[in-house]
Amino acid sequence: MDKTTQEMIFDPFFTTKEMGRGIGLGLASAYGIIKNHDGIINVDSEEGEGTTFNIYLPATEKETIRKEHLPEKMLKGAETVLLVDDEDMILDACEQLLKEMGYKVLMAKGGKDALKIYKKNRDEIDMVILDMIMPDMGGGETYDRLKEIDPKVKVLLASGYSIDGQASEILDRGCNGFIHKPFQMENLSREIREVLDKMKGEVE
Repeated sequence: MDKTTQEMIFDPFFTTKEMGRGIGLGLASAYGIIKNHDGIINVDSEEGEGTTFNIYLPATEKETIRKEHLPEKMLKGAETVLLVDDEDMILDACEQLLKEMGYKVLMAKGGKDALKIYKKNRDEIDMVILDMIMPDMGGGETYDRLKEIDPKVKVLLASGYSIDGQASEILDRGCNGFIHKPFQMENLSREIREVLDKMKGEVE
């Protein structure tokens, strides 16, 4: 990489790929995760030679305690979930997870698409799983627009970043829950049930 590119590679949505071939969030997500753990990531690159990334994380003096973890139970359901993300790979993988849990799945590629689908199917959709970082319309704006359509909409916010900052602000505005990406099936199933079962309790 040239020097100009190296200075921009950790910026959200920066990509050297053609339109539609990349969204520029991979390295931005990695940078965010490493920084949230008080770490450092450096890049060393020479055009025509290659690129090396070095990651440094703080050491700990805490004693490692081995625990026997029993497998968590996957919680199932039969409701309809609107899944919102701008990456096809995540949409496809998460759709399969949700279907294995028993849910009916509607998918929206981005915030604008989510608003159209929700307006058309609001009486059928029980909850929304909403990605926080999307290029066309971010999770925060999408959440606010969904609330305008339906003040009682139930939303589980998803992000590879920390719950601090923007995610915390969206939760303060009434978003029903937060889950880290990439998803683990048991954790995702539990978070979904917490949102849906709380909704049922409020209705009752």
